[in-house]
Amino acid sequence: MAPPSRSHARAAARPSLDLALQGGGSHGAFTWGVLDALLEDGSIALDGVSGTSAGAMNAAVLATGYAQGGADGAREALRSFWRAVSGVPACFGLVGEATPGGDAARPSMPAWVYNRSAWPAAVAWDAWLRLWSPYQLNPFNLDPLRDIVRQHVDEKALRSGPLKIFVTATSVRTGQARVFSDDDLSVEALMASACLPRSAQTVVIDGEPFWDGGFSGNPALWPLVYGTQTDDVLLVQINPREHEGIPKTAAEIDDRINEITFNASLVAELRAIAFVQRLLRDRRVDPSRYKAMRLHRVADEGGLSAYGASSKLNTDWRLLTTLFELGRAAATRWLAHCAKSVGKESTLDIGQTFLANRVNNASAPTGPGDLTD
Repeated sequence: MAPPSRSHARAAARPSLDLALQGGGSHGAFTWGVLDALLEDGSIALDGVSGTSAGAMNAAVLATGYAQGGADGAREALRSFWRAVSGVPACFGLVGEATPGGDAARPSMPAWVYNRSAWPAAVAWDAWLRLWSPYQLNPFNLDPLRDIVRQHVDEKALRSGPLKIFVTATSVRTGQARVFSDDDLSVEALMASACLPRSAQTVVIDGEPFWDGGFSGNPALWPLVYGTQTDDVLLVQINPREHEGIPKTAAEIDDRINEITFNASLVAELRAIAFVQRLLRDRRVDPSRYKAMRLHRVADEGGLSAYGASSKLNTDWRLLTTLFELGRAAATRWLAHCAKSVGKESTLDIGQTFLANRVNNASAPTGPGDLTD
């Protein structure tokens, strides 16, 4: 199948959609499921994709497969990538048991099996590891994930393929987001976006050191505002907004700190978008100078709640395929109830979903509903 051109994707009769893909280690398999359902459905044309960490990996593999074989090629490329990740359990930091075989039926297992924080020995081991940096523990900078990315990502497809790709990393020097796009895109940019400083050596690109993009944009939305012609953005969210109870153990405290940190930049951007939406609705600014963004969201916070933050390190194939199915189911619900609004109105109420405790909900744009769970 000949790869579609970027101009053809935008000119298609189908409504077009940008994607914003969060990072979250192995929980990126949820996003894989979402993408698989969108590609299989085919009723919406994809334009730009902004991704961070695991979201950037998904974006890059999606772009590679789509350039080589359209929607079917992208679905196969994503499955192949995540299967390769499961074959090297240390990709996200946890050496665990990978399920042998291809797509054999996985046994039903309780969620606590995948949560590393439930294992006392693992907690003690993690505490000991925190005494050392990756420069001491991995002086030769061996990274199985880098090898997998090289095998499954075509840099040419990232730079000039049919999808416009944006990858966010965080500058160690300034603390600001750096968005890689067009000719700046590379395997090293992807590794920079996924570089957790406690687990991997800093990625240096053109003399500039970078850490995980989640610290500054998870994912960054502004590249989609300025870098594409599409007004609709679908956020695929895998980091929980809320956390019940009070974290008490060291692991629980660290996990919640990471969740808050990795959502902070997203909430700030959404607040700005909601403000502009209100100004446009009230005709207080020139609409020709501002993009009237329409926001949508796919998530399953209820389904993902059983899988703690520590499970983001686990690449067991049974876990990955469980998350994949959760993502497919969430996307299928969104397609059934919200996809018809693409090109017309938002289905994500930013104020109600993200800013309910900070703003008057009546001031935020409303749509058919934020159907995610």
